[in-house]
Amino acid sequence: MERVPALDEPLKKSLGPATAKVMAEALDLHTVGDLLHHYPRRYAERGELTTLADLPLDEHVTVVAQVADARVLTFNGAKGRGQRLEVTITDGSGRLQLVFFGKGVHKPHKDLLPGTRAMFSGKVSLFNRRLQLAHPAYELLRGDGDGSADSVGTWAGALIPIYPATTKLESWKIAKAVDAVLPSAGDAVDPLPPALREGRGLTDLPDALRRIHRPRTKADIADARERLKWDEAFVLQVALARRRHADTQLPAVPRRPTPDGILDAFDAKLPFTLTDGQRKVSAEIFDDLATDHPMHRLLQGEVGSGKTMVALRAMLAVVDAGGQAAMLAPTEVLAQQHHRSVTEMMGELAEGGMLGGAERATKVVLLTGSMGAAARRHALLDLVTGEAGIVIGTHALIEDKVQFHDLGLVVVDEQHRFGVEQRDALRGKGKQPPHLLVMTATPIPRTVAMTVFGDLETSVLDQLPAGRSPIASHVVPAADKPHFLARAWERVREEVENGHQAYVVCPRIGDEEDQKKKAKASPEDEAEKRPPLAVLDVAEQLGAGPLAGLRIAVLHGRMHPDDKDDVMRRFAAGELDVLVATTVIEVGVNVPNATAMVIMDADRFGVSQLHQLRGRVGRGSAPGLCLLVSEMPEASPARQRLGAVAATLDGFELSRIDLEQRREGDVLGQAQSGVRSSLRVLTVIDDEEVITAAREEATALVLADPDLTAHPGLRTALDALLSEEREEYLEKG
Repeated sequence: MERVPALDEPLKKSLGPATAKVMAEALDLHTVGDLLHHYPRRYAERGELTTLADLPLDEHVTVVAQVADARVLTFNGAKGRGQRLEVTITDGSGRLQLVFFGKGVHKPHKDLLPGTRAMFSGKVSLFNRRLQLAHPAYELLRGDGDGSADSVGTWAGALIPIYPATTKLESWKIAKAVDAVLPSAGDAVDPLPPALREGRGLTDLPDALRRIHRPRTKADIADARERLKWDEAFVLQVALARRRHADTQLPAVPRRPTPDGILDAFDAKLPFTLTDGQRKVSAEIFDDLATDHPMHRLLQGEVGSGKTMVALRAMLAVVDAGGQAAMLAPTEVLAQQHHRSVTEMMGELAEGGMLGGAERATKVVLLTGSMGAAARRHALLDLVTGEAGIVIGTHALIEDKVQFHDLGLVVVDEQHRFGVEQRDALRGKGKQPPHLLVMTATPIPRTVAMTVFGDLETSVLDQLPAGRSPIASHVVPAADKPHFLARAWERVREEVENGHQAYVVCPRIGDEEDQKKKAKASPEDEAEKRPPLAVLDVAEQLGAGPLAGLRIAVLHGRMHPDDKDDVMRRFAAGELDVLVATTVIEVGVNVPNATAMVIMDADRFGVSQLHQLRGRVGRGSAPGLCLLVSEMPEASPARQRLGAVAATLDGFELSRIDLEQRREGDVLGQAQSGVRSSLRVLTVIDDEEVITAAREEATALVLADPDLTAHPGLRTALDALLSEEREEYLEKG
């Protein structure tokens, strides 16, 4: 069925080329349908005055307020005498000054008489220690100009929609544009099947669009939002349900571990027992591997919960069944780390075909972009002959030259760092689609997992292995209390004196490349804050100052891979006391003797990133210490974020805080390979019930009608809401 012509109409036909151009550039709105789905952010009531007391500095705001006072002042400027109009507006809680200059004073002087109510829009700035809006755009709130009691009455009861706007396009201009296209809402094709809509008591789509843009009552807004949430949740869940359904139709080779194979030998030599969580998740994975369609499973677990152990046992099961397993890591440091820890855990079982290797053993090879030609040739040969049962590597694994003998399982570490195409290319290396296990140490709230990774079954490891130590976390306010920072370095020295090691993490490297990047920063950024602290500078200062005499080394992403590996080996072997590094140590680096971490400029990192970094300490029997250093003032959101990280070690709780503090689209956009989020009214944290119900309804509908033959409206919505790019993302999972 073709998409609805009325909603596909370009905006320039309805609004004229100039307005349409601004809408496209400023808000990415191109069609009538785009504009109808650009919903108000909130609604101001006639007579309700927005709080002026807490206006954010340097932000673009729209306020509804009343003129208290207006006066024209004359001043002598460089070009002779000039005029300035100063208008004071109030809302009962605070006052705000508006200023207009030069020829721009005449119209506002006539319009903005004391007692007049209006909407004002502009950027909040500071002048003479007082907040002001300079040359704000404004719209008077009064009847439609005919002065009739009816029109004034309509205004008195009206809810004024406040739209997400920009400097070039104020909220009321968007409202006028919506008025022009709102009649087209009647042509909107409803994606929800009538039975579902009626069963859940939801209004139809044309009515919902009319109510959200021009509500008569607050109940109208609530009904419209409820309905539109269902659209977003349901269409997305149908797309994911179709993806899951398509996967069940794909063929895959079942991989059942043979008894008395490498897996049994590996389990027998483990020096510890697996946690209940590891056993349960392994059972889920083994069940999936035994089926004749590809496994698609997301394994999420707390930092240090033993995900690598679960993944390794799955890989060994596949090797026992005659296949090969590939593990894809996002960085060379991490690939080398995984290779080292896997070969150490397996011992002689990783020495297949070598002298001293166990009778039942396989080869574990490493493949990265910076390997020498000879080593690389050798690794590629081991893969194509099947000699190597396990390969661990970076995106170098994806190159055309890399051929496998029989790829049965792909393990992707840290899902969010890989593009869709990379995962797809690796999955395409199998004769039949291989099984897929995606691991992430960033805990994902259940609803986000259902929305973003809805085509993957989810396993959660939330138990820490026995013997793991608690990590104490504290915020160090370097600007307010410099002696706290001095004490932090003393604590690092104490840890080293007790035979332990420490990390110091900085946001930046501090070499020439950094300087080039800095040159591109805007003047506003430069004025606003100093550059983030850099690894090379901090290492030098610590070596000459508070940590003089300790063995300090640096680690960052632009070092030569051999140098990186050498530093990591020396640190792991205890030959270094302090490692000053960027976030290259964020995931997978495992040095049980490292007990302390100092994160400089901690406010420059995200919540989940801080949690990841902190997980590098406390990995042995000694307790861990994480110090979050920041110069931000106590009341700032950044400091509150750090306080939240220091207050809990629960990654799921932190990911919830992280999600509440960021825009939904950022979170989903990142996971959806940078594609703009289609969620406008649905919030994945608060709307758990809607998402869960929509998933159930979508699964049932797709099971009964995978091609949506009986649901043309739903097909249309799927095409419209999921752009080709997003559809492709869902296709590739």
